[in-house]
Amino acid sequence: MEELPVPHNIKISNITCDSFKISWDMDPKSKDRITHYFIDLNKKENKNSNKFKHKDVPTKLVAKAVPLPMTVRGHWFLSPRTEYTVAVQTASKQVDGDYVVSEWSEIIEFCTADYSKVHLTQLMEKAEAIAGRMLKFSVFYRNQHKEYFDYIREHHGNVMQPSLKDNSGSHGSPISTKLEGIFFSCNTEFNTGKPPQDSPYGRYRVEVPAEKLFNPNTNLYFGDFYCMYTAYHYVILVIAPMGSPGDEFCKQRLPQLSLSDNKFLTCTQEHGGLVFHQAQDVILEVIYTDPVDLSWGTVAEIIGHQLMSLSTANAKKDPSCKTCNISVGR
Repeated sequence: MEELPVPHNIKISNITCDSFKISWDMDPKSKDRITHYFIDLNKKENKNSNKFKHKDVPTKLVAKAVPLPMTVRGHWFLSPRTEYTVAVQTASKQVDGDYVVSEWSEIIEFCTADYSKVHLTQLMEKAEAIAGRMLKFSVFYRNQHKEYFDYIREHHGNVMQPSLKDNSGSHGSPISTKLEGIFFSCNTEFNTGKPPQDSPYGRYRVEVPAEKLFNPNTNLYFGDFYCMYTAYHYVILVIAPMGSPGDEFCKQRLPQLSLSDNKFLTCTQEHGGLVFHQAQDVILEVIYTDPVDLSWGTVAEIIGHQLMSLSTANAKKDPSCKTCNISVGR
């Protein structure tokens, strides 16, 4: 019997965080005998696994031969922003139920996409469900070591510069390692209404009046929702001055929030001034996308402790938490 054509020139297209389309070329000889495709997908660290497969070993996905390109969705639990390898065989199902298969194709590598706005909206809705009531606040604050602020004064003319966000939070978040900004906090102690006296990030703190960073000339975006194997959850929000590069980046990728009507962080006009509220039951991490002059606020040493265990630097999200995960990967 003539051998089945081996797929070649494999193309991957329409990649999302949990699906892709695949197509390939093949010799028209014996094409009409093909009844199925065998598709083998591996995370990139296992890319050598195909070398140990034999022609008659069933693969991870047996799909009926359909017109190409074929959409692959739901057959695997694909993770966002993850590198995969894929290889293909053509197959012909025999009357006894066995398959005759071609040789394996070459191995192709590709990377799944970040969460789309649709996925982030699902994540945001889960965060809204636990955000809790809103409390007033008046300052954004950022803790660092004394050396950080000394460096800013000496080498950056007193201006804090945006830096690339780390890999903390959801693996599919489109802002991780791509958005530049400056992290601030705004949560307050319930009994005092002021910033907490402790911090995981350093004993020195800059406090900036809220209206300097958050006002009608800025846009607000939802960035992420995660936890680190703990009972409390984090929400990442992005504040971007209108028309800034950070604003343009977020507009394309993140759900935009109303400044005055959302469950996390609000700015409203009352009695001729701006009033600010933040969600009580989540820890807010606010990224401001433009430079911030230290002269906008005050820098002082905190009187509390430095609680390193609460740091979220490059923190990995708990993939098993039902509160902060959606069904399209982690």
